Amino acid sequence: MAPGSDGSSGSAAPQKVQPSSIQGFWTKKDTVSYSTLLKDIDAKEIKQLDLVPGSREVRVQYNDGRRVTVPVFANDNQILRAAESSGTPLTVVDIRREQAGRELAGTLVVVLLVLVGLSLLLKRSAQMANRALGFGRSQPRLKPQEDLQIRFEDVAGINDARLELEEVVTFLKQPEAFIRLGAKIPRGVLLVGPPGTGKTLLAKAIAGEAGVPFFSIAASEFVELFVGVGASRVRDLFRQAKEKSPCIVFIDEIDAVGRQRGAGIGGGNDEREQTLNQLLTEMDGFEENSGVILLAATNRADVLDAALLRPGRFDRRIDVGLPDRRGREAILAVHARTRPLDDSVSLSDWASRTPGFSGADLANLLNEAAILTARQNMLRIGQFQLEGALERITMGLSNRPLQDSAKKRLIAYHEVGHALVASLLPAANAVDKVTILPRGGAGGYTRFMPDEEVLDSGLITRSSCLADLVVALGGRAAEQVVFGSLEITQGASGDLQMVAQLAREMVTRFGFSNLGPMALEGPGTEVFLGRDWFNQRPSYAESTGQAIDTQIRQLAKSALAQAIALLEPRRELMDQLVDVLIAEETINGDRFRDIAGLP
Repeated sequence: MAPGSDGSSGSAAPQKVQPSSIQGFWTKKDTVSYSTLLKDIDAKEIKQLDLVPGSREVRVQYNDGRRVTVPVFANDNQILRAAESSGTPLTVVDIRREQAGRELAGTLVVVLLVLVGLSLLLKRSAQMANRALGFGRSQPRLKPQEDLQIRFEDVAGINDARLELEEVVTFLKQPEAFIRLGAKIPRGVLLVGPPGTGKTLLAKAIAGEAGVPFFSIAASEFVELFVGVGASRVRDLFRQAKEKSPCIVFIDEIDAVGRQRGAGIGGGNDEREQTLNQLLTEMDGFEENSGVILLAATNRADVLDAALLRPGRFDRRIDVGLPDRRGREAILAVHARTRPLDDSVSLSDWASRTPGFSGADLANLLNEAAILTARQNMLRIGQFQLEGALERITMGLSNRPLQDSAKKRLIAYHEVGHALVASLLPAANAVDKVTILPRGGAGGYTRFMPDEEVLDSGLITRSSCLADLVVALGGRAAEQVVFGSLEITQGASGDLQMVAQLAREMVTRFGFSNLGPMALEGPGTEVFLGRDWFNQRPSYAESTGQAIDTQIRQLAKSALAQAIALLEPRRELMDQLVDVLIAEETINGDRFRDIAGLP
């Protein structure tokens, strides 16, 4: 302390203090010699001395504010005597407390990090536990009523299916009229049809019209790796549905869990079968399930388990097939509402040109046409854009035109052979377009217009099958007539595959051969690997198989001979058609028939 600051004598005795951050107060670079320090103490130029035991140094603060560190000897008492004689304040620093403080701070930091790590680990464990507890819970999407904007007027081209489902809506809105007569509301409705025909759209329309809660889930979401999870999710789904009844539950692609049991190589999938068993119980078990209507969609009804299809579970099966011409026109009109069409576009004409198209195909046709129109910086969709979209959908992307004139002429003869044979056969489909522009890996192609009545009725005559064989071999026949049998190409390989398949079906399924009216093979849809693995033996004798092969060869040879007989007398007409086709690259069906002089 300073001399006489509290009325005592001027001598200063060494004292211990507890500094806050004294170690960072000086730097070891600022030093003076030991002898200089003693002189400065005697001259009373020192304001404060701090002695650090064990460190062999003294920290010095001068009156002018300088701070230096001076090395000293161990157990050096000379500085103590000099400070006492000059009255310079001297403090002995307890460095152990300072070190202990730093160690304590480091320990606290480590403890804090450990606590944070444990907290994160416990939080992650809790999340995993919650997921484990909710693993068996179903995650159906409950659609708010304001999001269900689709109505029956938005569904076109499938009027029969729509009328059936409108009755289901009436069940939900006015159940008293049916209950009074003892009628029961259908428990389930199965929508069956090819992909893209509007099954899911119909389900959305029902939800929008009925005004009741609508649960939507994909059947694949039931099936997991762990046994029992799917069944638990089915129970949870129906529990939620019963709480919201009356309501509609829609399961899309139900064949993911509804396949026939025991059809696998090992007898079946335990998890899938447990899920199906639970679904069967929920649909028609001991517990009443009133107020919940199950809608399901599939394009493979043939693989569903028989117990799932029986009345009481799926009371109604509604076939949603491909639309007819009027249906396609109505579908095109629905999708054309938001797309500006040129005045030259006739939806009726395009409906006639797209037999076999589903609703999704027609929507894609207009969408591709709209993209092509925007790419060309045009404001309205015209015939050219629709034609380009149709070719892109049916044949694939366009390739660069052939530059080799010899190859181009060969392809032209091949395509003219197809088109001319089809135009000469009354039972063949009408030619819609002939082109030698490469597209989708094909050097050229001939497009036909299938018979609308045949598509609608599903009835195929023997004459139309024979005509299809002859037309398919028209390209090969043209190559043989023009270039000779040694110069034919593999360009007809796809045609030959089609001929082999059709001829085999004529012999083994349709009874269109000399073997007689016998169905020797099924449709060839092998969907159960285990079942088909053990049933690979044909259902007929080896001699019958040889007879089948003989009949197939006879049909193919006869078709090729007939195609050659049609083309050989018309070699000059073929040359004329080929010249026009090479010059124009594309000929529509009407112009082709005009040039050929055919009706």
